[in-house]
Amino acid sequence: MSNSKLLRATHEGKLTIGELEIPCAVLADGTRLLTQGGFLKAIGRSRTPKAGTGGGVAEIPFFISASNLKPFIDKELLLSTTPILFTTNKGVKAWGYRADLLPRVCEVYLKAKDEDAILASQQQIVRHCEILVRGLAHIGIISLVDEATGYQYTREKDELQKILKAYIAEELLPWQKTFPDIYYREIFRLNGWDFTVPSIKKRPGVVGTWTNKIVYEQLPKGVLKELKDNTPKSPSGNYTARFFQSLTPDVGNSHLQNQLNSVITLMQVSDNWKSFIIQFNKLVDRRKGQLELKFEDFEEKPQTKKIENPTSFDKTLKGLLSVPPPPKDKKSK
Repeated sequence: MSNSKLLRATHEGKLTIGELEIPCAVLADGTRLLTQGGFLKAIGRSRTPKAGTGGGVAEIPFFISASNLKPFIDKELLLSTTPILFTTNKGVKAWGYRADLLPRVCEVYLKAKDEDAILASQQQIVRHCEILVRGLAHIGIISLVDEATGYQYTREKDELQKILKAYIAEELLPWQKTFPDIYYREIFRLNGWDFTVPSIKKRPGVVGTWTNKIVYEQLPKGVLKELKDNTPKSPSGNYTARFFQSLTPDVGNSHLQNQLNSVITLMQVSDNWKSFIIQFNKLVDRRKGQLELKFEDFEEKPQTKKIENPTSFDKTLKGLLSVPPPPKDKKSK
């Protein structure tokens, strides 16, 4: 078998359980392995297979081949005992066992112990198995290997890509009204700004910043960044489409609408902008277990100018005030 046909380890590390250090790896297809030597050392077996044979190609590997253990071995376990030949990061061939085989083998020895079926020569293995079982949980072995090898970061990246694929549309969707007028009307009310039809169309730029914080950033992590990257820009650097046009109709837009409804409801029961932020933090706290926003993040407020129609009296008064006083008569000095 040539190295080109073998799966290569993309991540390598050492799994520490008590005083044991077990070399481990994650292959290109995501298979988590414990090296064969590390596996045997972990269960207290000093004998290693002959080099190049894999040592466990037989139907039952030697470390569970004793006749007294057979009653405690099921077919599912046997299917996972075949050693796997792979190449390390350095291109060296090596043998390994699937990581979840370790707790299963421990269970075999501990069940045999419970049934008083352990041989004197197997007592050392039983002691090792007891240590291992106390040091790890069956379900946790995968995450432990991921942490030891650094694969957790690749795994998280893969999971993020799955989320982004569900939220981000492949093509820019046609524009349709998504943010209702009441959303902007409530923002203006809470900040004490005059709300008119022209003002909603030429709303202060800071409203966009706030919208990112209270709406888009509440979507799964990474979605807002992907929306920014997917939304086209003009040569001057301005966005030529809205972020929501890049959301998938079924998942992305649905989550956006739910978030918008929650925000609008909180706005309607708040007396001012600070009160809204406090209520919003409470909602985030209940959903995610932590406070993510501070009122200071929203204190930037634009200087709005109110357009007034001066009365005729105001015009007359302004005109009088602008007229310079008459020169004083020299004779009156």
